[in-house]
Amino acid sequence: MADAFCPDCKRNTETVFDHSAGDTVCSECGLVLEAHSIDETSEWRTFANESADNDPVRVGGPSNPLLTDGGLSTVISKPNGGSSDFLSSSLGRWQNRGSNPDRSLIIAFRTIATMADRLGLVAIIKDRANEIYKKVEDLKSIRGRNQDAILAACLYIACRQEDRPRTVKEICSVANGATKKEIGRAKEFIVKQLEVEMGRSMEMGTIHAGDFLRRFCSHLGMTNHAVKAAQEAVQKSEELDIRRSPISIAAAVIYMITQLSDDKKPLKDISLATGVAEGTIRNSYKDLYPYASRLIPTSFAKEQDLKNLCSP
Repeated sequence: MADAFCPDCKRNTETVFDHSAGDTVCSECGLVLEAHSIDETSEWRTFANESADNDPVRVGGPSNPLLTDGGLSTVISKPNGGSSDFLSSSLGRWQNRGSNPDRSLIIAFRTIATMADRLGLVAIIKDRANEIYKKVEDLKSIRGRNQDAILAACLYIACRQEDRPRTVKEICSVANGATKKEIGRAKEFIVKQLEVEMGRSMEMGTIHAGDFLRRFCSHLGMTNHAVKAAQEAVQKSEELDIRRSPISIAAAVIYMITQLSDDKKPLKDISLATGVAEGTIRNSYKDLYPYASRLIPTSFAKEQDLKNLCSP
């Protein structure tokens, strides 16, 4: 599901994509927001008993402007049409003798695509991460550095720039062993290098607690009513002078909301879902607790329930 503005509901609501009709439908009122969308998925399905050499693709890949030849070079295959082990033919051996200047780029782009797919990121973020890596690679300044950390940092920056931020811990979970500290250092290095190259500061986008809230709530299996209450509380928290990171505020709001609901979530589960330490959630909750009556919607919790809310 995704969020989109519904003209009937007069607000952002969850939308459902109907693959058979190509329609994007509002989950609240059923209004069709977009009709006859183009299906960009593949035209076939691959089954387990199919041969690996049976490639149903009828066309080549799309042009990639980041590669020298646009990614449209010809690969000579085996006489039987298979794409693997093409060196068995003499022509394939001749092709292999020519060096491919984009080999390292292709491997890097594949790694970024794999990480993005594991996080469920859209293609535009993958493309932005590829562009960032290409710019840094052209500067010839990443030699000797942790390649996995560099690629993960490019993906982190791309998420920030496309207003779909992910936590460093989420990026770290798909970074092939790169640690949070290594990714953080790589991110600072990339930003510094590109700012020097551009001659101006690099726009990273502002992080808000609401950017993470829905995903965290989904991990915890919270009800739609509780999610909406948490979203409203997070929006109101931006009016307060709470000097905590947006991720910590989102985790504290979730803890506060679940304490008022019938389906209470243990602090340990919230910590695992958000990636925020239990102690940090407690401290953030202490900062939010005095404003509970202003943050929690009256439609979710009555005044008496707020009085019974556990003190930090």
